[in-house]
Amino acid sequence: MPRFLIAVTDSPFPSLDPAKAALSRLDFELHMAKSSSPDDILAVGRDADAILVTYAKLTRDLIAQLTRCKVFGRFGLGVDNIDLVAAGEKGITITYVPDYCIHEVSDHAMAMLLALVRKIPLSNKLVQSGRWEMPAVAPIHRLSGRVFGLVGFGNIPRMVAPKAKAFGLRVVTHDPYVKPDVLKAAGVEGVSFDALLAMSDFISVHAPLTPATRELMNAATFAKMKHGALLVNTARGPLIDETALIAALDSGKLGGAALDVVTTEPLAKDSALLGRDNVILSPHTAFYSVEALQELQTKCASDVARVLSGEKPVYPISAKK
Repeated sequence: MPRFLIAVTDSPFPSLDPAKAALSRLDFELHMAKSSSPDDILAVGRDADAILVTYAKLTRDLIAQLTRCKVFGRFGLGVDNIDLVAAGEKGITITYVPDYCIHEVSDHAMAMLLALVRKIPLSNKLVQSGRWEMPAVAPIHRLSGRVFGLVGFGNIPRMVAPKAKAFGLRVVTHDPYVKPDVLKAAGVEGVSFDALLAMSDFISVHAPLTPATRELMNAATFAKMKHGALLVNTARGPLIDETALIAALDSGKLGGAALDVVTTEPLAKDSALLGRDNVILSPHTAFYSVEALQELQTKCASDVARVLSGEKPVYPISAKK
């Protein structure tokens, strides 16, 4: 029998070959759950030494039924789908990959902003329908000199900042956990959240999803924003109160939104976000590139192998965070 049993709760990947290669230092057997339901996860993971998880929920009840799990490896940046406290109580190490798609997401955030400001999807729609009409997309304002507010200043927004500055944007951020010297080195101004809302022409959300940040962007925050401001979200859908967002778009308080993530995915076919010329939607693809997925699987599985070998992981996360 193999020394280690490793369970996979769910996988959006074409194959798990990169993960298997990273685990090859171990004598292991990989079992894939039939679905991401708790019963199917427990069918392969109850007695597993490690669990690799992407989007599936690892709840307190599920974690309580694990008999010998030593480590959860999260294929991704966030860990909001894992009960960290319950894992900590069981002595389970949690690893993630906080730096695997920072190029892709920062590029995507800028691409969405540029497309929104320059009204490229609308222009394409008009031309494709036979309308060659510049007045139909007016007004469009110059990017240079405008204020771009970054909500959060972790790895991804730190890569957004120089890309935005290359277009002449003044970049400000609100992140209470970032030290002033980091902001100074990046040439980015740290401001209060209310100040960011009031001064920004464009806002890009990059906060982690926690109980404190859920629906951070809501009716009250939209009311504090500039009239006609644009909103970009490539982080987590529930950071935005979508009912309030739709109301702000309907009233004209917000000039538009570009969303790679929504509260419930996939987006409902009758969503009020659909069919709007000032809303750009992508299907949670900001993270994606061939290279990013290779990196994600390799780093995640490598850390799991380290933990099972009695070594320290490169990317641990506090189980009591």
